Amino acid sequence: MALIQYLTQIQLDFGAAALLPQECARVGIKKPLIVTDAGVRAAGVLDKALAAFGGEAMAIFDATPSNPTEAAVRLAVEQYRSAGCDGLVAIGGGSSLDLAKGVAIVATHPGPLKTYATIEGGSTRITSAVAPVIAVPTTAGTGSEVARGAIIIVDDGRKLGFHNWELMPKASICDPELTLALPPLLTAATGMDAIAHCMETFMSAAFNPPADGIALEGLRRGWGHIERATRDGSDREARMNMMSASMQGAMAFQKGLGCVHSLSHSLGGVNPRLHHGTLNAMFLPAVVRFNAAHPSLQNEGRLQRMAQAMGLEGSDAAGHAVAEAIKAMNARLGLASGLAAMGVTESLFDAVIEHALLDHCHKTNPRLASAEDYRQMLRDSM
Repeated sequence: MALIQYLTQIQLDFGAAALLPQECARVGIKKPLIVTDAGVRAAGVLDKALAAFGGEAMAIFDATPSNPTEAAVRLAVEQYRSAGCDGLVAIGGGSSLDLAKGVAIVATHPGPLKTYATIEGGSTRITSAVAPVIAVPTTAGTGSEVARGAIIIVDDGRKLGFHNWELMPKASICDPELTLALPPLLTAATGMDAIAHCMETFMSAAFNPPADGIALEGLRRGWGHIERATRDGSDREARMNMMSASMQGAMAFQKGLGCVHSLSHSLGGVNPRLHHGTLNAMFLPAVVRFNAAHPSLQNEGRLQRMAQAMGLEGSDAAGHAVAEAIKAMNARLGLASGLAAMGVTESLFDAVIEHALLDHCHKTNPRLASAEDYRQMLRDSM
C-alpha cells in the first residue's frame, strides 16, 4: 500500500528567515536551542538568520561535526537541558539539521540513540514526545528540512538512519539568501546530493505518483541550475532553483532511496571525513547502470524521462547516457574524479559492503543488490 503524506509548513523565498520568530511562536517554542556549526557561525550566516530576533540572547550549540555523531548529540542535549530549552532551531547544512533531530529524540526519550534506529526496529519507539524542530537550511542539498529522518553515526561507528513522522520539522524556512556565500565546491557537492535524491527516489519501484512528479521536476531544476550556482554564487535565480530542487528531492524520500545511499552511508561511516554529497555524486553513475535493466525502469521509461529532464538527447541506451552525463557534470563542477581521488582504497570494500547490505536504503533500490554487485559498483566508482 502506498503511503502518501505531505508534509509540513514550508516558507520558501528570499528573506524568509525573518519569519523565524513568528514560526517559533506558532509552533510553541519559547526558548529554543539553536543548533549550527562553527563554519556557519564564523561566516556570519547564523547572525543573518537570527537577525529577526533583534539581538535576543539565545542558547547556541555550534559544535556540529561534518557527519553528526551520537557524542555530539549528547553534548547538545546537555546544553538543551541546562538552558531549559523547549525546542530546537536548526540552522545549517544537513549535519546540523540531522543533529537537531537526534537531540529531539534523546532529550525526550530514554536509552541510547541506537535504540531508535530504523534497522534496530526503533522507528515505532519514537513518540510524539519528541522536542519540536524548526529547520533553516543554509545549503541546497540534503533536504532534511522536509524529511522525516536523520542520519547519525552512533557510538559503535555505524552510520544509521532514524525515521518517524514525528521527526518532521514543524516548520521549514527555506531562504536562498542564506546560501549566497556558499563556496563553489560545497555548492557543487550539496547540489549533486539534491540531484541524487531526485534520481534515486524517481528510480524507486514504489508506487507514489505525486512523489514521482516532484522528484522529476526537482531533477529538472537542479540539473539546469547547478552549474550556474557553482560558477556564480550570487546568481539568485540559480540559488532559488537549487533550494527548490533540494526540498523537492526530500519531499519524495517517502518512496525510498537505494544503492547510492546504501553505499554512501556505509562508506561515510567507515570514514566520516568523506562528504556525503560528493560520495553520492561518485556512486550515481554506477548505480544508474546497475538499475538500468530493471523492468520497472524499462517498462515505465523512467531512464528516458530522467534523460529528458536533464536535457539529454533521446537514446536507446538511456542508462548509459544518463550515467555518462553525471560523470561529465561531476568533472565540470570540479568534484573528485572518483573514489580513489578521495583517498578510498579497496581495503575498505569488505566493511563498506557489509554495512551497505544492512542499510535501510538497501531494500528500496529497484534492483536488489548482492555483495558482489556492491563490490562491482565500488570498483566502477573508483
